[in-house]
Amino acid sequence: MLKTLRQIASVGIVSECPPEPDAGFAVGDQLQEHIRAVLGRALCIRHIDAGSCNGCELEIHALNNPIYNLEGLGIRFVASPRHADLLLVTGPVSRHMEAALKRTYEATPDPKLVVAIGDCGCTGGVFGEGYASCGRVSNVIPVNVAVPGCPPSPGRILAGILTAISDSSKVRIASAEPA
Repeated sequence: MLKTLRQIASVGIVSECPPEPDAGFAVGDQLQEHIRAVLGRALCIRHIDAGSCNGCELEIHALNNPIYNLEGLGIRFVASPRHADLLLVTGPVSRHMEAALKRTYEATPDPKLVVAIGDCGCTGGVFGEGYASCGRVSNVIPVNVAVPGCPPSPGRILAGILTAISDSSKVRIASAEPA
């Protein structure tokens, strides 16, 4: 034991340099400031899977992990569209989900924001429009922000939410990685 303690004393403390701050955290800080400025309270999101492969859902679920910590930013997911401020829609809209998506949109109180997530939600993806698919989300309901990617990263989804809150007057594409 004494030999081990002598070796520890002779070597000293050895550690790595801390990592550089992640740019994704700056997006989170901006998001919290905008949410409080625009709404004055928490942002409530209703997620709708309109027919996706669940790749985007995995990234959305990652937003709730300790790294992104949406609850800490004042963002929460709600079960009812009547309590939502923003609809987060993934996947190409299947014909069976078309009426449900319209009803959900109509049940959301004004002013309502819609963010289309993933290539399928933005353009219809590989499914396009056909007998079983309406294609992109904007073919069924108005979209404020489109976040492309297959699937987009949680940072890009956060940037899309920030874009929707910042300016909901026109359709935007949040295509760049957060800076």
